[in-house]
Amino acid sequence: MLRIGYVRLREPGPAAGQAAAALKAVGCHVVRAEDPGALSREDFTVLHSILDFIADGDQLVVGRLEQLGASGRGMLRVLERLEARGASLYVVDPELCSVGPGGPALRAVLEAVAAVEPAGPGNHRRPAASHEIRALQRAGVGPVEIARRLGVSRMTVWRKLKAMEACG
Repeated sequence: MLRIGYVRLREPGPAAGQAAAALKAVGCHVVRAEDPGALSREDFTVLHSILDFIADGDQLVVGRLEQLGASGRGMLRVLERLEARGASLYVVDPELCSVGPGGPALRAVLEAVAAVEPAGPGNHRRPAASHEIRALQRAGVGPVEIARRLGVSRMTVWRKLKAMEACG
């Protein structure tokens, strides 16, 4: 069994070296780290290459569960990919493992978190109805205030007003 350590930190610095040393101390044969300077919220290049490489019986080791993804849904996808390849997950703090008696509990927790998360990336503003925008404009409300009242971006208000103007 190969134990592969994975480190994902938000900022470069000595913490990456400390995290890698901690993973080596728990028996990782190899430790790979994302480059914090090149990370966006959804960029997990090193993790995806590990998931493509990891073999049956191997184990992915992380210091903390949140290093696997930006959301519960993302963490669950990582666990599913590991299971599909016959590999397991071990989390150092708190100590969790996807095999053994705690495995089903870990999966259940990730499924529960994923179920209550809002779907889709980005902001979660509701779509603005054209009739609401038109009614507020007719009442003398400006585009910036319309956007604030409806909980949409100013650009959305401007686009809808322009589209309504073009339609007549």
